[in-house]
Amino acid sequence: MRIALFSLFTIFFMSVTPALSATCGNGPGGYEAWKQSFIANSSSYGLKERVVKKALQGLTYNKKVVRLDRNQKSFKLSFKQFYAKRVNNAMIKRGQKLGKTYARIFNGIERKYGVPAPVILAIWGLETNYGSFSGNMSVLRSLATLAYDCRRSKFFTNELVNALMIVQRRDMTPAEMKGAWAGEIGQTQFLASSYMKYAVDWDRNGKRDLVRSIPDVLASTANYLQKHGWRRGQPWGPGTANYRVLKKWNKASVYVQTISVMAEKIGS
Repeated sequence: MRIALFSLFTIFFMSVTPALSATCGNGPGGYEAWKQSFIANSSSYGLKERVVKKALQGLTYNKKVVRLDRNQKSFKLSFKQFYAKRVNNAMIKRGQKLGKTYARIFNGIERKYGVPAPVILAIWGLETNYGSFSGNMSVLRSLATLAYDCRRSKFFTNELVNALMIVQRRDMTPAEMKGAWAGEIGQTQFLASSYMKYAVDWDRNGKRDLVRSIPDVLASTANYLQKHGWRRGQPWGPGTANYRVLKKWNKASVYVQTISVMAEKIGS
């Protein structure tokens, strides 16, 4: 998932001023100096230095993350190849079963956001196989490495700042913040910036928890789609307005087509 944030809140807290940071790098050599510079300039991002220092303490440069960032192949597949690799009948049946298990939650979510259960289930299934595996890598270590790396430094510095905001407001601890290699968090793999803007506390326990709380996961996913223009009661196949909304979730055409087809099958 890749998103753009427009609110004054996020513009203030996510803006990256190159002058405030040490130079990016393409290897581990300058990483520690970059990290210390980032910590020293915490307040310029709206962060508390003590929070950032504690959260980033001991985090080393991750060569594996950089290698994965340079070698993304899944979206080079055709739709047929991608669908066959990522989806099977068991996933569809499990999605249908989960739709029944959480029917009351899905009904409430659709009433509020207008997004039907099959679409949310398709995203949930495709992202993490319904929460079976959300990733086990340190989100903060991954994001710090990618923020330092020159290839997409500005983008990932924004994500690092937002991840630290999540820690600062006590939604999650650094230790709890485990995810995929690019820093995606939770059962539908929100980027930290999306987490900050779209995550909701559906179970009303005082925290927006997209790792452990299934109600929060499902409602937050629907909130994201609704805020990007989802049209209540309308179809979501290719050529529709809702299909264009799904493209806001993921820019890869094979991914969006897979969500659309999965949702149709789950809902049939």
